[in-house]
Amino acid sequence: MEELVSMGFISLIPAILAIVLSFVTRDTVASLVVACITGTLLAGNGLLGFPTLLKESLGTTSFSWVMLLNLFAGILVAYFKKTGAIQAFTQFVKEKNLGRRGVQLVAWVMGMFVYFSDSFSPLFVGSTMREVSDSENISREKLSYIADSTAAPVSVLVPITGWAAYLSGLAIGIGCIADQEQASALFLQAVPFNFYAILAVILVGLIGSGILKDFGPMKKAEKRAIEEGKVIRDGGTPMVGKELTEMQAYEGLKPRMFLNFILPVILIICIAVGTYIQMNSAKTMEAFLYAILFMSVSMLIQGVPFKEVMRTIQEGIKGAVPAVIILALAYSINALSKQMGTANYIIHITEGFLTPALLPAIIFLVSAVMAFATGSSWGTFAICMPIALPLAFSFSGGEVSTLVVAAFAAVAGGGVFGDHCSPLSDTTVLASSGAGADHIDHVKTQLPYALCCGGVATVLYLILGMISL
Repeated sequence: MEELVSMGFISLIPAILAIVLSFVTRDTVASLVVACITGTLLAGNGLLGFPTLLKESLGTTSFSWVMLLNLFAGILVAYFKKTGAIQAFTQFVKEKNLGRRGVQLVAWVMGMFVYFSDSFSPLFVGSTMREVSDSENISREKLSYIADSTAAPVSVLVPITGWAAYLSGLAIGIGCIADQEQASALFLQAVPFNFYAILAVILVGLIGSGILKDFGPMKKAEKRAIEEGKVIRDGGTPMVGKELTEMQAYEGLKPRMFLNFILPVILIICIAVGTYIQMNSAKTMEAFLYAILFMSVSMLIQGVPFKEVMRTIQEGIKGAVPAVIILALAYSINALSKQMGTANYIIHITEGFLTPALLPAIIFLVSAVMAFATGSSWGTFAICMPIALPLAFSFSGGEVSTLVVAAFAAVAGGGVFGDHCSPLSDTTVLASSGAGADHIDHVKTQLPYALCCGGVATVLYLILGMISL
């Protein structure tokens, strides 16, 4: 294998600095700014490197997409609150007397139901269940964990998502995988071996139902919420503006839960799923936009003045700004890591360990570290899959063996694992935003659960590697 180009250990410094400072200072924005400036200086880009980095990394289709999705979600939540739909939904659930366990399980099932998009899922679950969750004194950390751990882990297991199309597409042309049909078959074979994703989804259900008790920082957060009624710790900064959390329904407007909540959600799901079936790509952002247009007209017909509708849009955008700022800086760190060759360095230092018996476990851990350092699971897939699969095929004589299937699954699961642990991940930010949680508090409370699932998955990959020889 030819020498991979990178700046060596220096390429890890921006990501390490951002993560360490975030935990120490609890100020994610300042930490990311310091990391970006330090990284651009180390990369030799000078004092103008930081603004140049912002301009180049934010002027991309991928950032525009996630930014618009977040803004549209903010507007939609504002509409839900202004029409009284969220309040009506909260009252409806409270009348069912589900209790803390019931509410957590509803959020768990809801997260699995909207599997078609890992971006839509945490925003939808968090925003929809936030007031219900607050009424049961469930910490925002717990809600963001449920929303996060039923997003990417579910998307990476279901064969009719963008994740499946992307991952299987990366396998085409490697070994004996000649076309999309064979690549899709490999994806399906790999599902039972995607140990981290399966364990992460199961753990949410076990924790939410009370079969397993909370532990670590989450236990402390839940105790605070139950005993003190504080769903956010003192000094915590919710990843959503008060414009959304404190918005009241328009006076005199009759709450219509079906028209102003259920129907727009159905519209979003139908457009997203329909576009995936027709175009092989779920147009989630476009689905949000059409739902907003539908609700705008609906609110006007229901008697809400035009100025009030426009004011609601503005408040929704303001409420989404905290998350957009962090997303912008996280994308900048990701771009900087790519420029400095962070992923290449991680691959380079682990090449010597890639023996047949250790291949699945090492690939899983390398993918996790890479996703953690860069905050991008899809970027990790793009780099790791073309390396992991050829190695697996070389050990299996060019046939689709258990080792090949395990390597495919390890890349997929490892990317999600690292993504879950990283404060730089866009889905982690979106989970904090949807639930209205402090971002670093969400990362700290989710981390022990992710590490437990990751540890078990690593052991399973070690066993699988040994028995597949």
